[in-house]
Amino acid sequence: MRKSGPPKGLISYLVLELLGEKPRYGYEILKKIREISGGHWEPSYGSVYPILYKFEEKGWAERVEREDEPDRKYFALTDSGRDELLEKRVETGGKAREFADIILGFYHVYVAFATDGRFDVESPEDAWRFDETFSSWIIEQLIRHHERDFGSFERIDDTPEAFYERQDIEFDS
Repeated sequence: MRKSGPPKGLISYLVLELLGEKPRYGYEILKKIREISGGHWEPSYGSVYPILYKFEEKGWAERVEREDEPDRKYFALTDSGRDELLEKRVETGGKAREFADIILGFYHVYVAFATDGRFDVESPEDAWRFDETFSSWIIEQLIRHHERDFGSFERIDDTPEAFYERQDIEFDS
């Protein structure tokens, strides 16, 4: 169970990966992260630029001058940065549970706002609402993305305990 926020180091990892493709500048990185998230998330300038400067300080990235865009600060990975990227790929590979906890946790809160009498959230009629219709649409989008990226969606009827046991991972409720 996660205590709060996105997995630590997520933005840094995405910045490393994007710089690993080609030299980039901060705003371009923000837009690429937004694209990767399907348009649902974009970190702030205040999070990306300090990462770029930190990478430069640590020798993982260096500024690249471009004659066609002299006012932009482009950054490229160094050999040391490529080594760091390889390490971060392994580290990030171990964070799937953290991502799942964030997704499921926020979804549970969304449904609680719609169904739990303790919350008296007023939803406007002409915008997103906390209700069954919008909840169904969210789930439908997840299924569509699953089918686009992984193929046919098949329900898994396991309880959480049974799923964890079948996957041979430790269950912690």
